Amino acid sequence: MEQKNRFISATYELYTVANGMKVLMEQTSQASPFEFITGFGIALDAFEQNLIGLEKGTLFNFTLQPEEAFGNYDPNGVIKMDREAFTIDGKFDHQHIFPNAIITLVNSEQQYQMASVVAVESNGVTLDMNHPYAGKVLNFIGMVRENREATEEEIQKLIRQLTGDCGCGGCGGDCGDDGCDCQKSEKKGKGCHGGGCCHN
Repeated sequence: MEQKNRFISATYELYTVANGMKVLMEQTSQASPFEFITGFGIALDAFEQNLIGLEKGTLFNFTLQPEEAFGNYDPNGVIKMDREAFTIDGKFDHQHIFPNAIITLVNSEQQYQMASVVAVESNGVTLDMNHPYAGKVLNFIGMVRENREATEEEIQKLIRQLTGDCGCGGCGGDCGDDGCDCQKSEKKGKGCHGGGCCHN
């Protein structure tokens, strides 16, 4: 089967596994499945490889170790930034910057990275640059709803999202046509699908 440009739609439950215990972290639905096109780096490589050969209607149940998913937790990923970096018109952005909020940062090279707000203090904002699932064993249980060759229109729409001003990329249906909705939802604390987005 061709490994690139496959349109895959799946519904799943995502569990973290530790000490023999499973905790449900995410659950997609038929109304809002996780959809992606293979070969674009949207989904985790291991997630993509587990689904790419499955036909429509196939059930799946697989577990990913941290090194296959979001990597091991790095204590050096916790940093502190000046409050001034989070101001709008000279005022601190309390609406989006608060403990446990998920935000998207952009560097001078226009690369985007998700971060969790650990603490907001008078002398700065502490951020955790590790993915929320870093160091976690992940168990995906679900069903493939669609697995077919992506249309040219779908590919071009995805490319526009990936190269758009917002830099969101495909996030399992959370991105709007302008590619911006995912970034907004992250700032509101919605976070990202474990199968795919914001894992770079």
